[in-house]
Amino acid sequence: MTENESNASVPPAAQEIAAGYAFTGPALDLGALLWDGTCLPGAQVRVPLAVLNRHGLVAGATGTGKTKTLQLIAEQLSAQGVPVFLADVKGDVSGISAPGERSERVLGRAAEVGQEWEAGGRPCEFYALGGLGPGIPLRATVTSFGPVLLAKVLQLNQTQEQSLGLVFHYADQKGLELVDLKDLRAVVAFLTSEEGRGELKTIGGLSAATAGVVLRSLTAFEQQGAGTFFGEPEFDTAEFLRTVGDGLGVVSLLELPAVQDKPQLFSTFLMWLLADLYHDLPEVGDVDRPKLVFFFDEAHLLFKGASKAFLEAITQTVRLIRSKGVGVFFVTQTPKDVPADVLGQLGNRVQHALRAFTPDDQKALRATVRTFPDSGYDLEELLTTLGTGEAVVTVLSESGAPTPVAATRLRAPESLMGPVSGEALDAAVRGSALYGRYAQAVDRESAYEKLTARAEPAPAPGPAAETPKAPEERRADPTLVEQVVGSGAFKSLARSLGSQLGREISRSLFGTARRR
Repeated sequence: MTENESNASVPPAAQEIAAGYAFTGPALDLGALLWDGTCLPGAQVRVPLAVLNRHGLVAGATGTGKTKTLQLIAEQLSAQGVPVFLADVKGDVSGISAPGERSERVLGRAAEVGQEWEAGGRPCEFYALGGLGPGIPLRATVTSFGPVLLAKVLQLNQTQEQSLGLVFHYADQKGLELVDLKDLRAVVAFLTSEEGRGELKTIGGLSAATAGVVLRSLTAFEQQGAGTFFGEPEFDTAEFLRTVGDGLGVVSLLELPAVQDKPQLFSTFLMWLLADLYHDLPEVGDVDRPKLVFFFDEAHLLFKGASKAFLEAITQTVRLIRSKGVGVFFVTQTPKDVPADVLGQLGNRVQHALRAFTPDDQKALRATVRTFPDSGYDLEELLTTLGTGEAVVTVLSESGAPTPVAATRLRAPESLMGPVSGEALDAAVRGSALYGRYAQAVDRESAYEKLTARAEPAPAPGPAAETPKAPEERRADPTLVEQVVGSGAFKSLARSLGSQLGREISRSLFGTARRR
């Protein structure tokens, strides 16, 4: 079919919408326009590559096709030489590394939307938080993770968050490196001990009671098995920016099924990755293609219960990271999951179907409709009748203006729509050049070891001088806190810490520390 024949098959009202997506530069193909219930392959809906650092939103109810939309966008970005980071929450996106399977259903969808479907996988790296589950372990040191994000994971209130910030400030000044959770626990234990109370008084606004709450929260958090996510070797987020020899962008997949029971942890860890990228990358301004597109799945978990300061930091990070060539797509069920200040910065929208079974659903539906530009569609009805793999789209044009709202039947991904086998995934992980760099955890000397070494008790007297204790004088083995603070050597420690020159660490919006 020629271009003129295609245009002739598109009704005039639909032609006006289609004209809004006729870009001249490189673009990703999303699908074909839906108009009056008919799919129009002659009216292609696309998004310019150059505007993908203006961020975006992929939303929709469970089962409407959001995951396949992410896969479709990610594989096209990779083909255009743009690296991608994608969180695989349910464990079903690993198929992007393998060619798709030709079937009547796939070929039927391709014919409907005017797609020349050809099976193909993309180069992938597989990661796992702290090595839980298949993947190269992603770890962060407590120092670089920072107090703001850690307070979010620990679900501390605002006062406790500020107190934790003071503890980090103290450790930064005194050269006490916080590599893992036991380092932070040792510092807090010292500050709440008899020997450390003098130091505590030098930290304005930190009470012993609040420090005790923080210590208990840390202990409980570590007992839940979360300690494995913090430590060394710390992951260098520059690894996400790679392409392979043939120019394809590497798709970095964070496999999360093993930590689904820790949603606060993985959503906050994603924010650390994004904040670390922002902290390290140079300014590049507007570019013809992004340096990285970062998909932030289950975004509502990040914003739920967040403090005002935390939301302000997210808003500022999203606003400023665009100039560093990074595009961020938030993935969630409804736009109301994303605060208005963040939503206002998301220039590209792919909205899948919404459910309207309850009054709250109806309210969310109406709120979603109000976030779209005016259009010729009855969006309130359309958004409840879209099928799986269909969405309402509006993006930024090459000039930066919003495109017309377009109901779209989306293309089929060309990679495998499902997980690869466990054997194939394990082979890919162990065959990666990064595996040897990050697989083995390292526990070097840091705050815990420094404090413990200074707190070691003097050698016990010999047998001749030893006096047996009465039964009532015997006691259980000392606890960790008692081992750290139970010696008079802490008086010497406090004096030395108080007299040494501080080493203040430069911290970013989220209190994260620059490592390189």
